Amino acid sequence: MVKKNKNQLYEGMYILASTLSEDARQKALDKVTEGITSRGGEIHVVHEQGRKKLAYEVNGRREGYYYVIYFSIENNQLTEVWREYHLNEDLIRFMTLRTDKVEEKLEFKPLVQS
Repeated sequence: MVKKNKNQLYEGMYILASTLSEDARQKALDKVTEGITSRGGEIHVVHEQGRKKLAYEVNGRREGYYYVIYFSIENNQLTEVWREYHLNEDLIRFMTLRTDKVEEKLEFKPLVQS
């Protein structure tokens, strides 16, 4: 039985180096999105979350620029996209999850201290 490849909707969280200029940061983000679109994927929404402190130090870095991207791509192409991400030196961390819907607006609740 041959497994059929189909488009899946994904939510990706990307953290880019905080040391990048605005122009370099845009080029790094373009590299991420082009990795998806060059393999037949479609970008639905890009949410820029801004510069934030990392939860822990990563390769000597304490801050990064956070982006959440909703995209769809054939499930067999995702591994190739991930492989390309690992070659992107400006991409500190990334995470991809399958999702059912595109969030048009992201809201995070403030941390409550007790």
